[in-house]
Amino acid sequence: MRRALTISAIVIVLLGAGVGIYLYLSPSATITVAPSGSSTLPAAGQSSPAGAGSASASAETVGAPTAVSARLVQVSAGPVVAGEAIVDTSLATASTSAQVSVRYIERESGNIFSYDTASGKITRINNKTIPGIQSASWLPDGSGAFVRYLSGSDFSTVNTYFLPATTTQGFFMPQNIADIAVSSTSVLSLVSGVNGSSLSTSRTDGSHATNLFSTPLTEVRASFAGAGKYLLFSKPSASIPGYAFISEAAGRLTRVAGPLSGLDALASPSGKWLLVSYVSGSSLRMELVDTSSGTATPLPVATIADKCVWAADESVVYCGVPANPPAATYPDDWYRGSVSFSDRIWKIDVTGRYAQLVLDFSQANKGTLDAVSLATDPAGTTLVFVNKNDGSLWSYSI
Repeated sequence: MRRALTISAIVIVLLGAGVGIYLYLSPSATITVAPSGSSTLPAAGQSSPAGAGSASASAETVGAPTAVSARLVQVSAGPVVAGEAIVDTSLATASTSAQVSVRYIERESGNIFSYDTASGKITRINNKTIPGIQSASWLPDGSGAFVRYLSGSDFSTVNTYFLPATTTQGFFMPQNIADIAVSSTSVLSLVSGVNGSSLSTSRTDGSHATNLFSTPLTEVRASFAGAGKYLLFSKPSASIPGYAFISEAAGRLTRVAGPLSGLDALASPSGKWLLVSYVSGSSLRMELVDTSSGTATPLPVATIADKCVWAADESVVYCGVPANPPAATYPDDWYRGSVSFSDRIWKIDVTGRYAQLVLDFSQANKGTLDAVSLATDPAGTTLVFVNKNDGSLWSYSI
């Protein structure tokens, strides 16, 4: 009897592994919705899990966050996918005060959740099952996210899939996109190889793909830098001098920063400003660059630009700034996960060039914070961030 049970268990495991491999190897495989609480995946040739109910993306209230203080809330203990959407829902209602919804993806299941700051409720709004998502780039209105995950026998293929928040109809983007950025109307895609990189745009539904230009630059990252302009910069590393360029659709590159070791960059929404971080000696440095003049102004606090977010009106930047970072090779060791930070959240005033402490996380929560994926709502009432140390998601009333 025991032997029969053992053989049955092995068969079940092998069947499950075969299904998983099929989904990862086939970029056109349909990813279907599983019932709430289920992680069943479809077998090859099926459009829905065997024995599953009808596909749906109906909302389901699943709980409430943990309030640490009047202003600090742990939305999810995580781990969540890096990247979230923060939407001012009062824009769609008659309310005159900001009502914020934070949308995020659970890493284990790929399910989408929404946290309402006014009611304090958390709702599962899509139970589509996509385990193993590495990052999410959300549409500004929170209607969906372009999620990325690895596949292939050696996990060398990057798949990008549009995961809608409240419907079941998604679609795949081309494979092996090196970097992706999203605006309300467009998707910016970067493909890199040994011969250089090419930049293209498409509509948010994946249609009307248009090649913008190609460049011999390799190992670069890309993002929007205002209307019709794009930011290209070297992937941050202390071992090479980094450069940042602003490009127009015609492909003309204008250098705005560099050469700087470990350069990382974050463009403001209009592209007027560029937040640049780099390494000088063994210390982190940060400066604000006027992209029209190239003038760089040192800032009073320093961190890695990936740990910051611009306010919608570009008046301030919020950053996770490490207190006494350990000796390491920056930013490489931080990206690798060899070292972690104990951050405080600072607000940098763009006009006054001064910094103001917003949140001392270790005092408020008796824990350490390594802040990533910072985001703010359009009205500037709420700041959300992920703790890289454990993948938890937090909300703070500004």
